[in-house]
Amino acid sequence: MSKYFYFISVTTNTNSSSKTEMTIKQDQYYIDQVLEGNTNAFTILVDQYKDLVFTLALRMLKNREEAEEVSQDTFIKVFKSLQKFKGDSKFSTWIYKVAYNTCLDRIKRNKRQQQVVAIDEYTEKYVKSIDNALNNMVEEERLLAIQDCINFLPNDDGFLLTLYYFEEQSLAEISNIVGISANHVKVKLYRSRQKLATILKERLEPEMIEYYEREKK
Repeated sequence: MSKYFYFISVTTNTNSSSKTEMTIKQDQYYIDQVLEGNTNAFTILVDQYKDLVFTLALRMLKNREEAEEVSQDTFIKVFKSLQKFKGDSKFSTWIYKVAYNTCLDRIKRNKRQQQVVAIDEYTEKYVKSIDNALNNMVEEERLLAIQDCINFLPNDDGFLLTLYYFEEQSLAEISNIVGISANHVKVKLYRSRQKLATILKERLEPEMIEYYEREKK
């Protein structure tokens, strides 16, 4: 078994909830600062979310230059419409929704053919093993071992998996971002994992999947 794949303890829900609440309060503070005329405060919000917005745009567009342009467009739109944010969702959810729609506009404008990944006939057990691996690999290893594979997924699939596993957005939050029901998001995530399983099997060490299959028993 490769030394690069091992389990870590899961952060408690309490700690995660406290961190989320703190982020929401901090975001609202800087939003209020911007609305009161301190436009420099918007730089802090940009710094907070620019990396994830760029990653999401890159997942959708498969082109770094276009992803950079869309990221800039996203924050320009957010700044111009900041007064419309009512706090009904997390600020991050609102930003990712703007980013998603901006990506869709770019794709429609370019009339680009979306990448397709055929789904192999995987059993429920195998897909659960993939899910388990995604949930339990440490952050650095996720980035190194899985991020490249996600880049091979079609636009929406990479976008959804990034939100769900790396940004830990809930089904309801993703539903708000992409404009489909939470149940539909759940189905799409499952199919995205099936496609990812195809790519992982082709590109990563077989020992990884076998390891997580054993740990699941």
